[in-house]
Amino acid sequence: MGKPVGTEGPLKVGIIGCGKIVGQYLDSFRRLAGVRLVAVADLDPARAREVADEYGGGVRAVGVDELLAAGDVDLILNLTIPAAHVEVALAALAAGKHVYGEKPLAATTHEAREVLDGARAAGVVVGCAPDTVLGTGLQTARKAIDDGLIGAPVAATATMVTPGHERWHPNPDFYYVPGGGPLLDMGPYYVTALVTLLGPVASVVGAASHTRPERVIGSGPRAGEAIPVTTDTHVTGVLTHASGALSTLVMSFDAVATHAANIEVHGPLGTLAVPDPNHFDGDTRLHRLGGDTWETLPVSAGYVDSGRGYGIADLARTLGSSDGPRAGGTLGYHVLDVMESLLESAHTGRAVEVTSRAERPPAVGLEDLADRAREGSLSA
Repeated sequence: MGKPVGTEGPLKVGIIGCGKIVGQYLDSFRRLAGVRLVAVADLDPARAREVADEYGGGVRAVGVDELLAAGDVDLILNLTIPAAHVEVALAALAAGKHVYGEKPLAATTHEAREVLDGARAAGVVVGCAPDTVLGTGLQTARKAIDDGLIGAPVAATATMVTPGHERWHPNPDFYYVPGGGPLLDMGPYYVTALVTLLGPVASVVGAASHTRPERVIGSGPRAGEAIPVTTDTHVTGVLTHASGALSTLVMSFDAVATHAANIEVHGPLGTLAVPDPNHFDGDTRLHRLGGDTWETLPVSAGYVDSGRGYGIADLARTLGSSDGPRAGGTLGYHVLDVMESLLESAHTGRAVEVTSRAERPPAVGLEDLADRAREGSLSA
């Protein structure tokens, strides 16, 4: 079984999927005393061995089945492609392991509900990226809102535009099939941030376009190869939060650049410019009513110097308590529901009610989770 509620000691983690993102998790695990990496697995055994050797510290490279059956693994970190998220998550739950997955929680809300129901039946916990909202950037912005610096939020804008990931990713195919696209790929960062700042979403209205039938890979051994595009590559919409605030969202793989802030939140007393929700830090800037300049707010909340994997450390701290993880499955499900509803609205031309609910996760106080001594011993 996975780590029982209330068990002392670090949460022992096994990784399934050793692709491009895994290095960022390894960097965090080197710093976090509450998390210990013990094993890694990948469909390509050589890639798993490479990751295990790079990390050191007795981490072993094993097959997927062996990792799922391992008695010294409490939690499976699921870093597979989105299409495989549900299969790996359900296998981990069946083995009695806690699960933390890269975003999105699953390719569809139907699959995501299977994961949450499976976790409840197994008595284990599900966490889900992004955990970027736990860093000092978004948490400082949240504290500014909670402290009333802009008054009651009225509206927000969230903008992400890029020409597309095929320019730099050597195997970008999954970005351009259902379950991918700019909304399912980058939307989780922005929608999770909006829910963290403004609370859950009650309804959405959207529009979308699919501008090109194929993309050309720009780097790696497949450079020059054309891949088909079968999903929307520009999505926009309005999210009506339960609080009454309105968020305007633009997610695009079709545009080149923008001057727009990643996220702005507007209230009667001021406007906040919120840092990139794909990062853990960054400046939060405030323009007050009657002022003539933007001021940078001091860092006042969030996990200091955090990175991918801090959501797992946060999950480990909640085991044995009545609080769920801040980067938890319920929030991940709601975010997926919002995005799926937005695509439904775009394709039907009508507003769609978001039936799920996820309360704003508890705020993070200004805190440093890093174990500097451990970090030094692992890098020595």
